[in-house]
Amino acid sequence: MRTEDLEQARQLPLFDGVDDVQVANMLRGAFLQRFPAQVELVSENEPPDFLHIIVEGQVELFAAYRDRETTVGVCGPGQSYIAAAVLLDRRYLKSARTLTATRVLMLPADAVRASFAQDAAFSRALAAELAVSYRYLVKELKNQKLRSNLERLANWLLVRNAETGSKGKFELPFDKKVLAARLGMAPEVLSRSFAALAPYEVAVQGARIEFSDVEALRKLAQPSATIDDQTA
Repeated sequence: MRTEDLEQARQLPLFDGVDDVQVANMLRGAFLQRFPAQVELVSENEPPDFLHIIVEGQVELFAAYRDRETTVGVCGPGQSYIAAAVLLDRRYLKSARTLTATRVLMLPADAVRASFAQDAAFSRALAAELAVSYRYLVKELKNQKLRSNLERLANWLLVRNAETGSKGKFELPFDKKVLAARLGMAPEVLSRSFAALAPYEVAVQGARIEFSDVEALRKLAQPSATIDDQTA
C-alpha cells in the first residue's frame, strides 16, 4: 500500500485507539482497491480471506437459493461486512457486490483474528460493529414480519428523506430492483406500492421521489423507534 493509503486506512473508526503495532500488522498484507459498480467482491459459501471495510461507495449484500436472489442489506463508507465469518473462520453466508464505484480496504483474515485476540480496543470496536449488525437484523426481521408492503415502503421513504435533509425530495440511492429486494417484495409489487402512495401525494419519476405531505405519509407508516431508528 502507498504511504497516503496507509495514512487514510489508519483514520478508519475501526482502528481508533488500537495499538500501532496491531494496526501495522493488519495493514502489512492489506490492499486498498478501487472497484467499478456491479463487481462481486465475495461469494456465499466461500471461506473468508479478508475483512472488507468500505472506504468509499456502496456495497450490496445478497444471497441466492436455486433460481432466486434477494438483497440482505446495503453497506456504506466506514462499515465492514461479513465480519462474523472472518472472526469465526467460517464460510460466508451471503455474497457482496459493489452498487457504485467503490474503494475497499481488505485486511488479511488471519491478522484480524490475531489482533482481535490481542488488542482490547480493536476487540471492542469489532464487537460493537457486530452488535450493531445484529440489531439491524432484528429490526429488519420485525420490519418484514410485522408490516405490509405499503408500510415498509412508506417507512423507508421517511427514513431516506431524513437522511437526505428532510426536503421531501431525493434520488433513489440504488436501482429499484435492489430497493424491492431490500424491502422484501418483487419489483412489480414495488411498482404497485408506489402507485398506491399517490393519494398520499408521493410522486415517482424514474429515480426521483417527491412528496409534499410528510404527515400523511407518517400517519400511514406509523414509524417505530425499535425498527426505523438506525441509532437505537
